[in-house]
Amino acid sequence: MHRAVADIPRGATLAVGGFGLCGIPDKLIEAVAESGVDDLEVYSNNCGVDGVGLGVLLGLGRIRRVTASYVGENKEFARQYLAGELEVELTPQGTLAERLRAGGAGIPAFYTPAGVGTPVADGGLPWRYDTDGSVAVASPPKETRDFDGKRYVLETGIQADFALVHAAIGDTEGNLVFDKTAKNFNPLAAMAGRVTIAQVEKLVQPGELDPDTVHLPGVFVQRVVETGAQDVRIEKRTTREATA
Repeated sequence: MHRAVADIPRGATLAVGGFGLCGIPDKLIEAVAESGVDDLEVYSNNCGVDGVGLGVLLGLGRIRRVTASYVGENKEFARQYLAGELEVELTPQGTLAERLRAGGAGIPAFYTPAGVGTPVADGGLPWRYDTDGSVAVASPPKETRDFDGKRYVLETGIQADFALVHAAIGDTEGNLVFDKTAKNFNPLAAMAGRVTIAQVEKLVQPGELDPDTVHLPGVFVQRVVETGAQDVRIEKRTTREATA
């Protein structure tokens, strides 16, 4: 595990799969934390929760910047952002997904209607706060253009130095199969990484996977590590009293 992430340097950009705690590459994240690398820039749907997933790196102060769709249940994420310790680029969830896919497909930019007429397109979103609560860095305005009478905003594709993803099954050639909703952002993050590292619950030999079941071809994956079954964590539990 540690060998798989040993060459991730200080200041690297990471595309990380998962949604909340579902399908997160937890073992790879822990290995990155143990390596001591810092000043990381992360692209992920969110930053896990306190002490779990990317929350581990966040709690250690290893992340410099995050591009995500929401803050989620991570109190430390919110604290660092509002205290000016963390730069955060919030982007619409579908836009983030397409930015990752576009980067992996070699598409430098694309137009989307999401965010038109809001600070996402017009600029002014606080990326980093100052210690006094003022905005130290704000998002710049983006190019917009009309197509068939409708306004669209230009968004850029994402290419990261490394990608960390989780899959249910993988073969030694890097072909991956994801389990239900744990698929989420994992294929997209994998596409966006120049070097993609996959942790898989079960590792099989080439030819054992039915090609029709493969969700992500091995051309996008450079390293595979078998971790065994993933611990199932519940992000938020809601219960009620049992009735007779």
